[in-house]
Amino acid sequence: MPIQPAPVASNGGGNTLADILVTLGALDKARAEQVKLAEIQSGNSQEDIIKKGELVPEGVLVRAKAQLYNIPFVDLMAIPVAPAALAALPQEVAERFHVFPVNVDLKGKTMNLAMSDPLDLSAIEFIEQKTGMHVKANAAEPSKIEDFIQTRYTGTLTQEVTEALKDVGGGKEEVKTLQATQGGFIREEKIAEIVSQILDFAIKSRASDIHIEPQEKATRVRYRIDGILQEKLTIPKQLHDSLVSRIKILGGMKIDEKRIPQDGRFNFKGTEEEVDLRVSSLPTSWGEKIVMRLLKKSGGVPELPELGLRGRGLKNLQDAILRPHGIIIICGPTGSGKTTTLYSVISKLNTPKVNIVTLEDPIEYKIAGVNQVQVNPAVGLTFADGLRSFLRQDPNIILVGEIRDRETADLAIQASLTGHLVFSTLHTNDASGALPRLLDMGAEPYLLASSMTCIVAQRVVRTIHEECKEAYVPDAKVVADVKAQLGALWQPTGEVKFYKGKGDADCGNSGYRGRIGIFEVLPVTEKVGKLILERASASDIEKLAREEGMITLKQDGFIKVTEGITTVEEILRVAQE
Repeated sequence: MPIQPAPVASNGGGNTLADILVTLGALDKARAEQVKLAEIQSGNSQEDIIKKGELVPEGVLVRAKAQLYNIPFVDLMAIPVAPAALAALPQEVAERFHVFPVNVDLKGKTMNLAMSDPLDLSAIEFIEQKTGMHVKANAAEPSKIEDFIQTRYTGTLTQEVTEALKDVGGGKEEVKTLQATQGGFIREEKIAEIVSQILDFAIKSRASDIHIEPQEKATRVRYRIDGILQEKLTIPKQLHDSLVSRIKILGGMKIDEKRIPQDGRFNFKGTEEEVDLRVSSLPTSWGEKIVMRLLKKSGGVPELPELGLRGRGLKNLQDAILRPHGIIIICGPTGSGKTTTLYSVISKLNTPKVNIVTLEDPIEYKIAGVNQVQVNPAVGLTFADGLRSFLRQDPNIILVGEIRDRETADLAIQASLTGHLVFSTLHTNDASGALPRLLDMGAEPYLLASSMTCIVAQRVVRTIHEECKEAYVPDAKVVADVKAQLGALWQPTGEVKFYKGKGDADCGNSGYRGRIGIFEVLPVTEKVGKLILERASASDIEKLAREEGMITLKQDGFIKVTEGITTVEEILRVAQE
């Protein structure tokens, strides 16, 4: 939980603010004694002395104060916006008393309040009289409170939800879905406006997915930004059905069917750009959960170097795709950017002189000049059936979304042996693991050895935000680990410096903005082909590939760390075995 009661300070034992900072490890004992002495000599409070000397960060000081007075501490950065709370406390009151409403219980008539000075009883009394609610005071960092008052009250997303809440009126708990009537029902245009704001915010924050999740007491809205889910908004439970119905109408889904999962699709034109949205609904214990995947229409498909491919790996892949036939496999878990890499390759090969057909589940981006087919198992159009019919369509290049079974693997091999260039994906952790996986599916070793040309494994990592990037000297152990992984690939001279993001408003205090790929490219050479015939293990294949110059996922990641593109923590998060 974001709000945690602070442990009781045993003031009977004479604990002071400086003592608590010592127990928290923020201040050494000698400095604490100096603060106590300065308090006696100057008559100033310990808090003022610590602030003036900038002895500890603001957040640590506020936590220590909360512990001293046994008041809960709240980290505003970890809490989503609650429009109901903002609607209950006017902005001018929040500015006057330097407070921010964290959440509100309308039934119990209580409000959790983040306060710069949680001991200000006159402020608490005034707010209780103004709102008619019982205030629960929480300590929070003054700078964050000021920032939240300015940004959260003026955020359009919160404003629209707050307006819709005012339309509910009459204390009704149940709100009929999309009823344009008075007396407690939300007007349809208000719900449409809230959905538009949720989508527009997703575009502005570069989110790839939106999750609208019903829970016991409220509905939360989370955005996946740079691959990490972030909670940005909580919406009262009574708005949930209306929101879901609006999204289902847009996606061409059945609004009266709530027992089974559904899929839909629609376009949305925001203030900045137009996106294509793929919608999925799922019945959960508290109601229907909606997930929307945002697919950008503008910007085009990135080039291979833009994805993060470089050097020998880039050359090996480019050589493989210029061959007229063979199989090229892209490996990695879900969400590792495999589809983007495939589209980048297809766009590079897409000319009027070749016939390209793709079989996808689902079609993520539409590419002009490419014949794209959507898998539909309900009518018998599976990867295997589609691939079989493709061979009668006179293709030069075939893209099969995923090799899932022996039949698809056999057909892909046959297609490559009869003069077609075949691209596909496989769910394996690394490049060397793809070959044993295909053998396990039942592919013949001698056919696999002669048809496979290149295997690429990849992950995506967050890149450091350039605007708040700062250098630091890493621990000797971290440097030793990086040196051990890279070997001759990295020979630093002098003091080693890595980089990280300090965190600012533009990157949501994460220190990261944007993503890049890390890759390992395994060309299937004559020696690798012999290992396939011997049904060698993945570790044997990787050992040979490294001897032949392959750079592994972790090595590519650490190279990008030494260049200041990403951090050690990111590489360990996605590429640790």
